[in-house]
Amino acid sequence: MSTSRQTGAGRAWAVTFAGVGINLCLGVVYSWSVFAAALISQLGWSKTASVIPYTIAYVVFPIIMVPAGWLVDKAGPRRVATIGGILVGLGMILSGLLGNSLQTLTITFGVIVGSGIAFGYAAATPAAVKWFMPHKKGQISGLVVAGFGLASVYIAPLTNSLIKSFGVIHTFYVEGMIFLAVSVILAQVLAFPPSGHQPLGGPPPATKAATDAASGRSFAPVEMLATPQFYLIWIMYAFSVSAGLMIICQLAEIARIQAGLNWGFVFVAVLAIANAGGRVLAGWLSDRLGRSRTMLLVFLIQAANMFMFATYRSAPALLLGSVLTGLAYGSLLSLFPSITYDYYGLKHAGINYGLVFTAVAAGSLIGPVVGGRMADLYKVYNNAYIISAVLLLLAAVMTLLIRPPKQMAADTIAKM
Repeated sequence: MSTSRQTGAGRAWAVTFAGVGINLCLGVVYSWSVFAAALISQLGWSKTASVIPYTIAYVVFPIIMVPAGWLVDKAGPRRVATIGGILVGLGMILSGLLGNSLQTLTITFGVIVGSGIAFGYAAATPAAVKWFMPHKKGQISGLVVAGFGLASVYIAPLTNSLIKSFGVIHTFYVEGMIFLAVSVILAQVLAFPPSGHQPLGGPPPATKAATDAASGRSFAPVEMLATPQFYLIWIMYAFSVSAGLMIICQLAEIARIQAGLNWGFVFVAVLAIANAGGRVLAGWLSDRLGRSRTMLLVFLIQAANMFMFATYRSAPALLLGSVLTGLAYGSLLSLFPSITYDYYGLKHAGINYGLVFTAVAAGSLIGPVVGGRMADLYKVYNNAYIISAVLLLLAAVMTLLIRPPKQMAADTIAKM
C-alpha cells in the first residue's frame, strides 16, 4: 500500500471516529427519561409535561436536519458540526441557568438543543460514508450513528449521579459545559474526501444489497420527492421510530410503575448499549441481506416486543424489553440513511436524508406524547404499547411493497 493510500485510510477512519465521538455528545437526548423522572419527583411535573421538552427536541431535530443537510452539502461538515456543538452546549447551559419551568425548558432544551443535535447529526454520517466504497454505506453509517445510541451508557448514570448531588436543573449546566467543549473540538476533524480520493473498502461482494448500493443513481431533492418510494420510506420511518422514542424517554418511569424500581437509569444504559449494537448489526446485516428484508425482520421483532411490554413487571423482564427495544430502534437509525443513500445516491446525501429524517418528527409526536397521555389517564402505558405495535405491523407490510426507484430525467421533473 502506498504512503498516500495509508494517509487516506488514516484520515477516513479519523473522520469516522470523530463522527462517533460527536454523536456520543449529541445522544444526551436518549437519557431524557432520567431527567423526566427527576422532573416528576423533584419538581412535581406531570408525566405528560415531563416529555414535552424531549418531544419538542425530537420535532425540531428532524426539521432542522433539512437546512442542516443542505448546508453540509454546500459548506462542508466541519462548519456545520461546529455550529451543532455550540448550540447543544449553549442549550444545555441555558437549561441549567433558566430552566425551572416547562416553557423555559421547552425553548432551551427542546428548540436550542434540538437544533444543535440536527446540525451535528447531519454532518457526521455523510462526512464518513463518502470516504468509503458504496457497498460499505450500511456498515459505516451504522458505526457512526452507534455513537448517538451508545451515549446513554455513560450519560444516564452520569446524569443520575449529578441529579443526586446538584439537582435536576443544575445537571443541565454541568453536562452542557462538557458537551460544548468535546463536540466542538471533534468537529474540526470532519471533512469530505479530496477530489480524486480512492474510496476504501475493496470490490463489492456478489450480493443484491451491494449491487443496489453501488448502482450509481443520484437524485436531486426534487427528484426524490417525486418518487412514491420516498413517501413509503417516510411513513415506515415515522411508524417504526415512534415505539422506540416512547420507551426511551419514559423507561425510568415505566420501571417504577410496572416493577416498583427506582433505578430505571440502569435500563436506560442497557437500552443504549443495545441501541448502538443494533445500528452496527443492522448496517452489517442489511449490506448482505438487503435493506427492506432487514427492516421487515426488525419491525416484526419490535411489534412483538411492544405487544408483550405490559407484561414486563420484573427487573429481568424489563431488561429483556430494554434490549429488544434498543436493538430494534438502533437498527432504524442505520437502515433508513442506508436505504436513502442506496435509492437516491450520495451527491445530495445531506439534504435528501434530512428530508427523510423529518419522519422522526412525526414519530416523536406519536410515541412519547401518546405514552405520557395514556399514563396520566390510566396510570399505565398498556394502550400506548398496543398502538405502537399496530403501527409497526403496518410498517412491516410496507416493506413488501417498496422497490428501488428508477432515475428520472430532470426535464421530466421540471414539467411536474
